[in-house]
Amino acid sequence: MICSSKQQAVYAIVGPTASGKTALGVSLALAIGGEVINCDSVQIYKKIQIATAKPSEDEKRGVPHHLIDYVDPNISYTAADWAKDAAKSIAEIESRRKTAILVGGSGFYLRTLRRPLFDGPKTDDRLRKKLGAIKEKKGSEHLHKLLRKFDPDSADKLFPRDYVRVIRALEVYFQTGKTISEQQPERAEVPEFAGRLQIFVLNPPRDELYAKINRRTEHHFAAGLVDEVKHLLESGVKDTGRALGSHGYRRVCESLRAERSLESAVEKTKQDIRNYAKRQLTWFRREEGVIWLGGFGDEPEINDLLLELVRGRAII
Repeated sequence: MICSSKQQAVYAIVGPTASGKTALGVSLALAIGGEVINCDSVQIYKKIQIATAKPSEDEKRGVPHHLIDYVDPNISYTAADWAKDAAKSIAEIESRRKTAILVGGSGFYLRTLRRPLFDGPKTDDRLRKKLGAIKEKKGSEHLHKLLRKFDPDSADKLFPRDYVRVIRALEVYFQTGKTISEQQPERAEVPEFAGRLQIFVLNPPRDELYAKINRRTEHHFAAGLVDEVKHLLESGVKDTGRALGSHGYRRVCESLRAERSLESAVEKTKQDIRNYAKRQLTWFRREEGVIWLGGFGDEPEINDLLLELVRGRAII
């Protein structure tokens, strides 16, 4: 969508994990007077650090960052919660005549910001864990078939691999006895800024991305990831929550419970994150109106290309 140059664009720098989103987002912010809003579902949590790739103060280079390191790891913080907070942050940033730049790889968060979710019952962690276990054991297609049994209208609207929304639809049904379709047939109102949002997706060469993921995973374990998890557990952080259920942390917890060796935890984490990166790219291919950038975010030519695109017109 092309809009008038007088309209303020909202930019999003997204893509697979380890693709250099942070560096590119900060560079863009410095160039156009922007502030960064975190769009990563793990970086929101306090206390967990090593495997989250949260930017250091040096990496932020003085650019204000919002919605990062601010949620207690035992809180069930949802995509809908983030979308509400992100909308507020966009308004605050623009009130200071700055440009809002969303940076992260959580495609579901970004989609929820553009198209708000049904505001249903609070998450039941035990129910979500059971549904997640079914997904891990039998696959997302099985969950979709289960949803079709109870809520065929929602199943018709969702891809089988869109397991996050499928799980949410199942949760609503099992918690309330009614389908999302029955409780809210119409989607919530689309926010005004959705029409001003321009999304750039980093897409570096797959073999180079996977090699970087493997190196970064080894670095996280060498930097003390296991000790960090031990400390978190001792401090009362639950290993059943979303924070310690994220990549890296989940496999360390399994190792500490003697369910797998440490060596296995490292290798399984590499595989998990490589698979996640692949799913992220698949997700963004389904998003409308995105612009693909074929490289890593810390490459000068990618930075130059982005600035050329951004400065060419407000919305591309």
